[in-house]
Amino acid sequence: MTAGSDVRAAFTDPAENLAFDEALLRVAPESPVLWLWRNPVCVVVGRGQRIAREVRVEECERDGVPVLRRASGGGTVFHDPGNLNVTLVLPGPADRPLEALGQVMSAAVDHLGLVPRIGDRGLFVGEAKLCGFAVFRTKTGLLAHSTLLVETSAALVGRYLTSAPPDPRPLDSHRSPVASLAEHGIRPGFPAVEAAVRAAASQILGTFVPRPPTSAERDRQRALLHTRYHYPSWHADGAQRAA
Repeated sequence: MTAGSDVRAAFTDPAENLAFDEALLRVAPESPVLWLWRNPVCVVVGRGQRIAREVRVEECERDGVPVLRRASGGGTVFHDPGNLNVTLVLPGPADRPLEALGQVMSAAVDHLGLVPRIGDRGLFVGEAKLCGFAVFRTKTGLLAHSTLLVETSAALVGRYLTSAPPDPRPLDSHRSPVASLAEHGIRPGFPAVEAAVRAAASQILGTFVPRPPTSAERDRQRALLHTRYHYPSWHADGAQRAA
């Protein structure tokens, strides 16, 4: 079996992170790819969501919090340095695209000392969501990613995301109470949390070999920045620029 790749990359611009996230899938890897990353403060909406229904726009503008759009579906999430993003890319078709990532995150959280359960579109401890899941498919593979609340407070998340609307629509986020590892009394630090995720991924999916980004991944990232992630209309309403 070909070993998977544990990509070690960090970008300071959230648009670059989102572009690289998608680029990992677009290059069609032949074995699993794992990437752990963090963003500066921002709000990220799902592919087909409407910002006005998901985001407290005035609060974001007041505090200088950018609102961006990703390529995958799923709900709106708040990112900051207290939140660990986990990207898993799997080659080929899969019947249950989120199952592998759910298993990885469950095993990691269990190792950190909590008892998780997989619920509707996320991982829960008790009634509070600890991390959400989203997925994006292509003909050659799928990308599943998760946002794990490590230190970010629930109050901070609620400051920038709207409550559930009175007239729910299919693409609206499914709002749930949230609580971070720290709010559950677990404060291991990011190196320990990342180590737990990497160990769980290796246990469930096989060996992951650390490596830097490939030239193909960086080239695809730059192309996606041009057509999507550095293009204001993409973040506003999902419109792309011609290549």
